[in-house]
Amino acid sequence: MSVSSSKLYSVGARQCINADQSTKKNITAPNHTKLPPLRTPNIKPINHLPAKKSCSSSDIMRLMDSLCHPIPPDIYTSLIKECTLTSDSTEALCLHSHLISQTNLKLTPPLVHRLLLMHVSCGQLDIARNLFDKMPLKKDFISWVIVIVGCFSNSKYEAGINLFIDMLLQHSVYDGLMFDLNTWNIIILCIIKCCIYSMNISLGKQVHGILFKVGLTSEISFNVSLMDFYGKLGCLEDVNSVFNKLDNHNTATWTAKIVNSCRNQRFYEVIEDFKEMGEAGIKRNSFTVSSVLRACARMGDGGNCGKQVHVIVIKLGLESDAFVQCGLIAMYGKCGMIRKAKKVFELVIDKTNTACWNALLMAYVRNELFIEAMKLLYQMEAAKIQVNESLLDHVRIACGTKL
Repeated sequence: MSVSSSKLYSVGARQCINADQSTKKNITAPNHTKLPPLRTPNIKPINHLPAKKSCSSSDIMRLMDSLCHPIPPDIYTSLIKECTLTSDSTEALCLHSHLISQTNLKLTPPLVHRLLLMHVSCGQLDIARNLFDKMPLKKDFISWVIVIVGCFSNSKYEAGINLFIDMLLQHSVYDGLMFDLNTWNIIILCIIKCCIYSMNISLGKQVHGILFKVGLTSEISFNVSLMDFYGKLGCLEDVNSVFNKLDNHNTATWTAKIVNSCRNQRFYEVIEDFKEMGEAGIKRNSFTVSSVLRACARMGDGGNCGKQVHVIVIKLGLESDAFVQCGLIAMYGKCGMIRKAKKVFELVIDKTNTACWNALLMAYVRNELFIEAMKLLYQMEAAKIQVNESLLDHVRIACGTKL
């Protein structure tokens, strides 16, 4: 590089530096304080946006049909499961009709089971029975269970019993046990309930015999159901027989015995069983105590037994339980101890408990405290507590006025 060119380069460099410095002097920082405040955009939260309607099974089937795609079995299974959970009877009918129209689709036993369960869950028992009747003569055990349980769920007790008898004619009891013990438990419990509602004591005893035959009489759930069955049909001796044959007892079995003794008006037995239950170290729950309090109210001893049970309730820490509080109010009301009934009511924390309000109202009416009953009715109206209609009729008749 020549001398002249080096001088020219140095002069140019100095000019660039000077120009850069002069530019920096002319630039000033912005005055942020003069800027207007930022405004939050008017955006609604996501949960305020209108919810989009979910896609139904009919929509999915129409879409698949428009694309000329056959629906695979796993998609049908998912759609059937959705209809079963939602109990959508309209969608269930559409889905079943669409499935039948698919001539190349084979109805496998699992798919038939899901169809049966779907119709039963939707209350379409006739359709389920029609599908069940069209199955092969030797029907599988799970299909029988679904339809029988469906009959019970839809209050078709006689139909459920008849199906159970037909099932026993085609299947051995041991077939069910080998298939699935839990499923067998469900069907037996349902049949016992059907026997209770249909008052079929003969079949109930046969079911008891089946349980004895296959060695299931030690199952607590079966024994509690059998005790309930015998108790509701007035066979208290059979209740005690089932109870006494058990090797081990728990809260459920003792409570079942107490409840059925009370149901059959064996009130002294209820009290004795309650004491023996405590001596055996078995836990006594609110349901047990409620049944005992009902017996105390019918003892005719002026409430002495009820007061002793109240002390036990406090020791058990159940004095704040809603069921127990309601039972105490009713018991004291029937025994004419209205002050104690009112005191228990005042200790009720949840003042929205309709049962406690109605129990106190009944206590007032039973003891002919009509002015107190009227006052309580106004309090219930102010608290928006619903009055039991039959109880309200009692108040109307007793007070001789229109409410």
